[in-house]
Formats: sequence, C-alpha cells, structure tokens
Amino acid sequence: ASPSPRTAEPGGPVYASPVDLGTYGPYGPGRVDVSAGWKRPRYAFQDRVTADGSSGFRAEPGRYHLYIAWSCAWAHRTALVRKLRGLTDVVSLSHVDDERDGRGWAFRERRGADPVNGFTLLLEAYEATEPGYPGHISTPVLWDRATGRIVSNDFRCITIDLGTAFEEWGDPETQLYPEPLRAEIDELNAFVHENVNDGVYQVDGATTQDAYETWRRKVCAALDTLDARLAERRFLFGDRITEADIRLWPTLARFDLAYNPVGGVTEEGLPGYPHLWAYARDLYQRPAFRETTDFDTYRMSPPLSREDGVRHIEVAPMESDWEAPHGRERLGAG
Repeated sequence: ASPSPRTAEPGGPVYASPVDLGTYGPYGPGRVDVSAGWKRPRYAFQDRVTADGSSGFRAEPGRYHLYIAWSCAWAHRTALVRKLRGLTDVVSLSHVDDERDGRGWAFRERRGADPVNGFTLLLEAYEATEPGYPGHISTPVLWDRATGRIVSNDFRCITIDLGTAFEEWGDPETQLYPEPLRAEIDELNAFVHENVNDGVYQVDGATTQDAYETWRRKVCAALDTLDARLAERRFLFGDRITEADIRLWPTLARFDLAYNPVGGVTEEGLPGYPHLWAYARDLYQRPAFRETTDFDTYRMSPPLSREDGVRHIEVAPMESDWEAPHGRERLGAG
C-alpha cells in the first residue's frame, strides 16, 4: 500500500499519513526476526567518519545529519555525544515520530518534517542507500548530504566517530573516548551491552521460563556490579564522563518506566541500587542529559514481544524523582 504522504497545508512540510495498524500492521514482521527469542538485528551500514577522510567520509561541519527517535535508547546516545562535544552547529539532528506501524519510523507533525530530504518515511533513506532494502529500519541513522546516502546505522560506531573525528570543532575539554582508556572502556561497554542494554530485551523476549530466569538474574547481577563500582567513583571511569557512561545512561533513564514493567526484571526498580540511582540522577541534572531526555516518550513505549506461557514478575511503572539531590559531589568535581 502507498505511504499516503500528506502536507500540513499546500506548499508546507510533507508528512507521512497517520499510524494505521489496520492497513500496515505492526512494525516487525518481515523486518525483525524474533521467532527464536530476542536477537538484535544486524546493522547493515557501518561506514565510518574520520578526521582525515581516509574512510571516504571526512568530518566536516554541515555535512552530516542524524535521524533519531526520542524513544530509542540506542539513538539517545548520539544526541548526548553531539551535545556534550559541542557539535550542535556542526552535525544537524531531527526526530522521527514516536509511533510506528509496519512502514517503520516516519516523519509526522508532532516531531517535525524531515529537514534534509523531505522524506515521509525513514525507509526512504535506507532505500536511497540500498534500493529495495529488506532489513530492520532503525535509528540512529547518520546521513551524508554530500553523497546522498546513509553512512552508518550502527549505534556502536556513530558515538565514537562523533566523539573523536570532529576534534577540530568539538569542545576540547570533553574527551569521551580518551586513548589511554579505550581498551578498558571497550571492555566495560561489552559487559554493559550484553548484560544491561541488550539484557533487558533478552528478559522480555525469553521463550522459556528458564531463559527468562537466567536473563533476569544476569541483569540484576550486572546492576549490582555497576552499583558497587559507583560506590567510590563519580562516573564509571572516575571523575570524567566517558563513552561508557553514554552507553549505560539511556537504559537507566528508561528502566523504571519501560524496561522493568514491560519485561519484569526486578521488584526493586532503579532506586533499589542506591549508588547507581544517585549516579543516574547526577547525570540527568546536567543540561546535555536533561535536554535529550523525554520521560513521557518512554512511558508511551509499546510492550516488547512476550512469549505465551512464560511467567514474568509483575512490576508497576515507577515515577521517580529525578530532581532529588544526588549527593555525589563528594566523589569529585565531575
């Protein structure tokens, strides 16, 4: 069926037609395979932006655009790095609509039109890069105006490239991926990705009771480990915010409103991990984190897939006080 674009008014911005589950169905079937439990889709575009252009994509002001969804934890990271590194005038950004049907992410009036290409569906960016693209339509997307194609939809690399390749224009005081710490940051990121970022999806998508209980224990154990790590250090690597904090934060921001009540991870909620909860508030109370966070969007997140016959603990959404004093100044200036 046709995407049925419409305009707000003649000659105005072009938007996708409203979400229509009756016509297009839910997003997922044919794009994401969850037949054997949750398995994160492969990211098809993995080119890199480099300072010297050796990758074919040189870091330049005004050349690149980020398409992201407010609700997407993986995309949230790119918005954070863009803010923290002082790149808001260097790399542009826009948001897709919060809701999807079978057509995937779309541009509607609530979040604004596509300011770069006038697309109504994010799928159009994928098909401009690979005609007939059959895979997952994800955010973030890093778009190159010069070549008219996607550079990357791999969240793992986009934040690192934004944090390192744009040094000429970025805030020199903010180094999120310092060379002496890169091996340690990579190691911690791998642990957090498996056990926390992706772990909450594994809990929800478990196809057997044993798998659910195993993943639930893994996530809770990882939260305990992180809580202990943060008892005597302000951030994951001491007194500076790094790529590791960027990777962890979006999951914490969504935990009590989406991941935990949807998946049934722990009765405790984030406040049950006192150092981790204070750390999360410490980050939120900084402009870059506050300005890229929309709790209402997380509250609206649709349920993830739930396998029939797997019993999940019941956890109510928790409305926590993110403005409460965090008391972490004693651990360093930050």
